[in-house]
Amino acid sequence: MSMINAFDAAAATGISERDRALIERRERLLGPAYRLFYAHPVHLVRGEGVWLYDADGSAYLDVYNNVASVGHCHPHVVAALSKQAATLNTHTRYLTDGILDYAERLLALLPQELAHVMFTCTGSEANDLAYRAAKAFTGGTGVIVTELAYHGVTIAISEMSPSLGDGIKLAPHVRTVPAPDAYRGSGDVGEVFASHVRAAIADMKAHGIKPAALLVDTIFSSDGVLADPAGFLAPAAAAIREAGGLMIADEVQPGFGRTGAGMWGFARHGIVPDIVTMGKPMGNGHPMAAMVARPEILDSFGKRTRYFNTFGGNPVSCAVGMAVLDVIENESLIDNARDVGAYLRDGLRGLANMHEIIGDIRGAGLFVGVELVTDRATKNPATAATAKLVNGLREKRILISAAGPHANVLKIRPPLVFSRENADQFLASIDEVLTGLGQP
Repeated sequence: MSMINAFDAAAATGISERDRALIERRERLLGPAYRLFYAHPVHLVRGEGVWLYDADGSAYLDVYNNVASVGHCHPHVVAALSKQAATLNTHTRYLTDGILDYAERLLALLPQELAHVMFTCTGSEANDLAYRAAKAFTGGTGVIVTELAYHGVTIAISEMSPSLGDGIKLAPHVRTVPAPDAYRGSGDVGEVFASHVRAAIADMKAHGIKPAALLVDTIFSSDGVLADPAGFLAPAAAAIREAGGLMIADEVQPGFGRTGAGMWGFARHGIVPDIVTMGKPMGNGHPMAAMVARPEILDSFGKRTRYFNTFGGNPVSCAVGMAVLDVIENESLIDNARDVGAYLRDGLRGLANMHEIIGDIRGAGLFVGVELVTDRATKNPATAATAKLVNGLREKRILISAAGPHANVLKIRPPLVFSRENADQFLASIDEVLTGLGQP
């Protein structure tokens, strides 16, 4: 896998003395494992709506950040956080109202079969907890993920996250399957994907491993943003259940209205998962996450295990979560994701008529992938040109990144308040940079 949009200090040019000093200080204090975006990193000091501002006051259009799902520093969310932080913040071993009010509201947005929720602080923790629950319920350990999946950074979940690179080996009970790629694959996407899942199950059983779960990000974002055709996940869900395992939908990235087709990415596929995990967008940048499950799964888990998370479900987090749901509802952000997302994809198709490098445009709502190729017939990945485009956009103060096995898919997921005017600015900038690049 190619390094995606990473800063390389050895190759860096044009960095100001101020920012170079900041980079050196960061490396000295934080160590070598962290990474910075862009050939020319951005020094940010403030955010508002779809905008981020650098230390000189220049505004950058954020076309990448699904964490600030309802917009950076949304005043309603900030007010809810401030008010609750000034009133009470404690853990879940006391009786408090906020966690129950939020749980009721959140569960009402999910299929009725998913009736219990447990709170964590990060999506990594939520996926780790989901795996523990799946093991307890099924008696199995085997997990199936896609070849470039990302699900988190705990020991157990990092070993199910091949996108983290060769430095982290997959666990022996983990099997990977090719992502359901309609652009590069052939045949019925759902049936092909299910056949790979069945093959992984057979291999597990041949090695004495009992399947516990199929774990997928329902927009397959790290694999290159794979959304269509809607419904293709159903056969794979049936396959893992036939083998005695569970279907876990990782909604950390597609959840909370991003796909424009309801609150959850899995809904586009006509399935009800056994477990759903969520994170980042539910707190608009505040660290909160959750796992939702069928009651019988947590009955099995809870009888054997006590669970406690000091900050998961604390009163401040629950107040923030309620405020985020308020904004999604009051500002009609699911409709906005649907409408502006369609407008953006139409605009990208227009650019594809002018730029041969654009091979495929896909996605749902405000989660869009644009695959760049050197040749439309061979579909050769235009990895180097994608890096130039991402960094060229950064120089025009447009923040974006790339994904996919060859780092040649623009990963577009702006805050849900993104407008048509924002889309127009983004499209015009892509056109300008690609025109300057010429053909790959």
